[in-house]
Amino acid sequence: MPKNDSISMTVIRRLPRYYRFLSELDEQGFERISSNKLAEIMNVTASQVRQDLNCFGGFGQQGYGYSVSQLKLEIQKILGLNNGYRAILIGVGNFGTAIAKHLDFNKLGFELIGCFEVDRKKIGEPLGNLIVSDEAELENFCAENKVDAAFLCIPKQNVEEILERLYRLGIKSYWNFSHYDIATKYTDTVVENVHLSDNLMTLCYRMNNKKSSNP
Repeated sequence: MPKNDSISMTVIRRLPRYYRFLSELDEQGFERISSNKLAEIMNVTASQVRQDLNCFGGFGQQGYGYSVSQLKLEIQKILGLNNGYRAILIGVGNFGTAIAKHLDFNKLGFELIGCFEVDRKKIGEPLGNLIVSDEAELENFCAENKVDAAFLCIPKQNVEEILERLYRLGIKSYWNFSHYDIATKYTDTVVENVHLSDNLMTLCYRMNNKKSSNP
């Protein structure tokens, strides 16, 4: 599929939801689905579903709808989930450990090949099928292994130094939990920022708004 830089991030950010719902439908044995039914599941309009999928070629058939398994595979390809990008995890505190243990990275387009920590008590300990490495060994590890992305699970104040090292090693893709603004410093990077506090405050707003509208 050719790259299309004109597709909005709003559409792109809906693709994982399409993929998740289609995977569930496929597991339940559904063979096809209409744009109306898919829209109902996605909580958007049927016209929005058609517009979204037409950005990538359409995939539907008049009077038939969409093949669930085929559409799932097409979206899998669009998302690049079969590329097996190789990633490392920086920071194996409670949060980093939970991510490493409980996410099935292989289904999400990545292979986790290394994890790094500065805490001497954690270095050498097992983490899933990996052993926690000393952050001082980062350069040697990256010289011996192709690394496509880094997952940053460290405090904001600790990011700048490690980021400079990662960038010098040619790593320009980041899943960033640190709240450090990577893209401002390195404009040629690809960054997905995760702000759990923002998400929780949004929930708080919505609860507050619902309370205000339903006294």
